[in-house]
Amino acid sequence: MIFVAIDIGASSGRLMKSTKEAEDRLTLEEVHRFRNGFHNKGGYERWNIDSLIQEILIGLEKLKQSGIDHCFAGIDTWGVDYCLLDEEGERLNEPIAYRDERTIGAVECFSKHYPLDKLYKQTGIQIQPFNTLFQLIAEEKKQLSKAHKLLLIPDYLGFVFTGKMVTEKTNASTMQLLNVTTRDWEPELLQQIGVTKDLFPSLIDPGTVLGDLKKEKFAEYDLPDTTFITVASHDTASAVLGTPGQGEGWGYLSSGTWSLLGVETNRRNVSKYAFTENYTNEWGASHTVRFLKNIMGMWLIQEIARIQDYKYSYAQLAELAKKESPKKHMINVNDPRFLNPKNMIKEIQDYCFETGQPVPTTAGALARCVYDSLAFCYAQERVTMEQLTDTKLTKLHIVGGGSNNRLLNQLTADHSGITVEAGPSEATAIGNIVMQMISTKQFKDLSEARRAIKVSFPCETFYPDPTIKKMRSE
Repeated sequence: MIFVAIDIGASSGRLMKSTKEAEDRLTLEEVHRFRNGFHNKGGYERWNIDSLIQEILIGLEKLKQSGIDHCFAGIDTWGVDYCLLDEEGERLNEPIAYRDERTIGAVECFSKHYPLDKLYKQTGIQIQPFNTLFQLIAEEKKQLSKAHKLLLIPDYLGFVFTGKMVTEKTNASTMQLLNVTTRDWEPELLQQIGVTKDLFPSLIDPGTVLGDLKKEKFAEYDLPDTTFITVASHDTASAVLGTPGQGEGWGYLSSGTWSLLGVETNRRNVSKYAFTENYTNEWGASHTVRFLKNIMGMWLIQEIARIQDYKYSYAQLAELAKKESPKKHMINVNDPRFLNPKNMIKEIQDYCFETGQPVPTTAGALARCVYDSLAFCYAQERVTMEQLTDTKLTKLHIVGGGSNNRLLNQLTADHSGITVEAGPSEATAIGNIVMQMISTKQFKDLSEARRAIKVSFPCETFYPDPTIKKMRSE
């Protein structure tokens, strides 16, 4: 059997092919990779969803050209963003990106007539202005009135290829519209935004077979017979599935455009402390909870590279940062000013100037500022998370593209005083694939799948510098 992960993040996408070999070893091979990003159109920052559809078709065609006639496939993307469809199933417009400015002030406006602590107790989801709840509040009323259905991005892509409309639960939980106790749409919140639950297709669990690719709809492409399985379609949910954690006492850091630091648990936490610290209770596969903190992540580095016209690769920025003095410049990476500034370099420099620090001017100094600040933030949040969950973490698994950054991995171990295990870098694609494999009975459960991940994808271990630990204790 051939399994394909269609894994699309905010900055890039890929199709990854996998098989299960002898002794439960998994293979992983890149089939097709492409860029992603938003652009301004009609006054809003929008995703080019048609381009994503085309890239997926190109990737599937490459599979067919390589001799593969049938495969299973699953789609994961970022969360909260959506497409609105009319009664004929036609998209009303390109989806608006969560970094668009339309939700500025939406939280404050909403809180004037609806207590945020009540919202948190109902949903368990962090208060973020880009959550679907606030996007719908900011949505053009005329546009919303035309909408017959709302589909989150991976569900919309699945609909395009199969004609089946669903709402996958792990991604839907990020919308801040589902009740954490009833695990269904919260009527009071739907009333607040002026919609009914009929706007949303049925909620389904990850691992559900969605349907077969409608090849006749894409006759210009030579495509394999493809059976789509609805995976844990929020990319973080798939990344956690792809984390080779074993036993007790481990946490994860999914490091990409965003950094998601958390634990996998069976208990939700909607306490006042969790609300104050803005932790989230997103849903995972098998009725688990992804209790985590959203941190700005490698977006800062991506923007530094982009503004400099990619003069330096991410690896080169890390090498330049190694040569810089540590902790010379520090920023609060979660300050809203870094969400989508016009110029990230200037924003970082202004922050340092305003806080009385030396202003970083070189590419290496800017990168070191980001890496030191991220590692410091991880260390702080690790302590908070242990307090909130009443657990002691002994290992932190760093997965995703950021796990390739050896400097940041070591800084994280040093600042946090915890052993770091880095990899696999393609944890999201792997989690996508093992969900398909569990669905098709290749693995009996997630524990068995994680054992296979552990032996199939070597990881690198980083230990905290004992000198730094001693300095920290003093």
